Amino acid sequence: MSKFALEVPFTDFRGKVCKHSKIIFKKVRQTNFTSQICNPRTKPYSEAELARQSKFRTAAAATKTALADPTTRATYEAEFKAQSKYQTLYGYVLAQEYAKLNV
Repeated sequence: MSKFALEVPFTDFRGKVCKHSKIIFKKVRQTNFTSQICNPRTKPYSEAELARQSKFRTAAAATKTALADPTTRATYEAEFKAQSKYQTLYGYVLAQEYAKLNV
């Protein structure tokens, strides 16, 4: 797989170039990769998959809101430092917000 360095105006790029593109760009552990979608999805999403996607979207939005509030962010940062399972604060907060939706 080839490596590439992004020049101005891009500092980071992930995902597809357009909806009909078969090439995706991704970053894994600070290294950028390009790859081709080998087996594109042909079936529509089931109701359970759509519900899971919606729940994840809700948790991601709640995470963004929680990290924007300085008081809530400070609380989560203290909890994050006390644990060792999650590597990033965002990942930790996302897991907490997602768990709240399961209740």
